[in-house]
Amino acid sequence: MTIQCIARLRSRRVVQDQLEGSDTASAKVATGGGGSVCCWANLPHELLRDVLLRIEESETRWPQRRNVVACAGVCRSWRFAIKEIVQVPEISGKLTFPISVKQPGPKECLLQCFIKRNQSTRTYHLYLSLTNALTDDGKFLLAACKCRRPTCTDYIISLRAEDISKGSSTYVGKLRSNFLGTKFSVFDGQSSHAGAKMTKSRSSRLAYSKQVTPRVPFRNYPTAHISYELNMLGSRGPRRMQCIMDTIPTTSIRPGGVAPTPAEFSVNNVNVFPSIPSFHSKSASMKNFLSGPLTHQKDGGALVLRNKSPRWHEQLQCWCLNFHGRVTVASVKNFQLVASPENGPAGPEHEKIILQFGKVGKDLFTMDYGYPISAFQAFAICLSSFDTKIACE
Repeated sequence: MTIQCIARLRSRRVVQDQLEGSDTASAKVATGGGGSVCCWANLPHELLRDVLLRIEESETRWPQRRNVVACAGVCRSWRFAIKEIVQVPEISGKLTFPISVKQPGPKECLLQCFIKRNQSTRTYHLYLSLTNALTDDGKFLLAACKCRRPTCTDYIISLRAEDISKGSSTYVGKLRSNFLGTKFSVFDGQSSHAGAKMTKSRSSRLAYSKQVTPRVPFRNYPTAHISYELNMLGSRGPRRMQCIMDTIPTTSIRPGGVAPTPAEFSVNNVNVFPSIPSFHSKSASMKNFLSGPLTHQKDGGALVLRNKSPRWHEQLQCWCLNFHGRVTVASVKNFQLVASPENGPAGPEHEKIILQFGKVGKDLFTMDYGYPISAFQAFAICLSSFDTKIACE
């Protein structure tokens, strides 16, 4: 049995993590996509596990890692075996399935990614870096489209670059700003009605947009709040930002701490993460947050991140941060996020960089993230930096 042979089986059924909960998808998994039972489903469990384990260990990087995904598309028994073998990014440091973008990054290092911006279409594409070079083709992860509204700005985030809309099955969530672009809320959302009727909307300014009928309820779940401190005196210096991660507890960054890790997408369940508690306080609600002044967490429930303070370089006459070669162009958008002192007594975990973002070209930016935030959360935070913030500079 060769990897190429297994990869050819991939064409028999496309792996769709986000549709795993539906009856139709389950039927396809059981039959391998055809009308008859898959002949590969009867392999002895020990032999199957040994073969899949060798494939998983040998295919460590994309694009070769697509063979691991192909194995999960053969039949139900293969899929269950692969899900047992493939570890979450927090442990393995690898992104394999679509759900990986919702799971916390690795603890020991930062996953290197980059964002490509298209100013004409107002779209942003997130890629996983395949090499240590600042410019490579990358593995596509997420796409976002900017949509201006009278009182706010929305960034719709999707698993597919060709279908960026709230009505799509690949819709992941959105980022919403206030009128000034100084406060943002990150939402994880999906339709509360699995049979929602999709209709075209010419008035929409989203690319490839298919909107949900207004009669169908569509819910979003706040997962983070981002704020940029107002610069009322107009003093020179970098932006000051703070992120309140509503679904990540402060204890996650402490020794032995655990961050919420979703196992799969769901289309039938209204609540995307039913077992994940929300730690935001009443003052951090959507209405008060976008319109009112910033209020800091006092109870220490939710993880709070802040940008690392840069140092002033006398010779260069500018503010500097050490990005370890990952950022090459000076920009007010560049930042590094670390745990805020509000999370508790200062310790080594407060100096560890959780997310760093910086410019390397006209429309090219690097994004490196790690535990306890996910690629989706990191991407949303970085999108907030693209907005022009006259009141903060």
